[in-house]
Amino acid sequence: MNSTEIRRQWENAAPGWARWESTVAAWMQPATDTMFSLAGVSPGARVLDIACGAGSQTLVAARSVGADGHVVASDIAHSMVQHVRENARAAGLANVTTLVGAAEDLAVDPNSFDAVICRLGLMLFAAPANALTAAHRALRPGGRLAAVVFTTPDANPFMARPLQVLLRHSGKTPPAPGRPGIFSLGAPGRLAALLTEAGFADVHERTVSLHLRLPAAADALTMIQQAFGLYRAIIEDSPEPVRDAAWAEVGSTLASFESPSGFVAPAEVIVVAGTRPA
Repeated sequence: MNSTEIRRQWENAAPGWARWESTVAAWMQPATDTMFSLAGVSPGARVLDIACGAGSQTLVAARSVGADGHVVASDIAHSMVQHVRENARAAGLANVTTLVGAAEDLAVDPNSFDAVICRLGLMLFAAPANALTAAHRALRPGGRLAAVVFTTPDANPFMARPLQVLLRHSGKTPPAPGRPGIFSLGAPGRLAALLTEAGFADVHERTVSLHLRLPAAADALTMIQQAFGLYRAIIEDSPEPVRDAAWAEVGSTLASFESPSGFVAPAEVIVVAGTRPA
């Protein structure tokens, strides 16, 4: 999948992603906190948020850096950064600006940021190594990058099982190793190696366990259908009866995560961080 296809996919998903942004933010909160800590997001810092999506973490970063700091939110989808601008304006945050473009082609000044963050985006990039090189160039010496990606299918059944169902119904195969995909950077050491190759030092990773909590499995199905652009893209070119059967089976699969307290699904991410050497 090239940058043009990824842009189209996320432009189509942007309204749904924005609708579910608060749910994703609550789901990812422990990982987001870890990412901020490892990246060194602090008062007065200049922060670059790559693949910002609808920007819940952008706004948290803007509050963290305060009036003396600044956050640039970048995303390949124009619709995503429009949500960020609107949400920042509504929150009264004047220290947020936006940038549209692929992370591999960041149009920012070299040595101009104290921290770079990326939550749930790097594994979906057409060329993550190039994006990390661009982020390394954007950081000042001593600046830090921290990124969050999903780990393995076994540790993320809520993500993995619906993906398997959609691929089977569509007759498609999982992404080849090295191609964009939900779990493409989740193997232990995989993302850390890419950071090292891009020139980062003091590279380390931290595993964070999470739980997605929703009222019912039907809500999880709607979330996937509306917000997960990659999943929608798998099945969207199939005939309607195939799409209907696939989503029905996804709904049945998600029902296995229901309990007396609602829908609860385990998940696992890696937060990987590194420093641009002085």
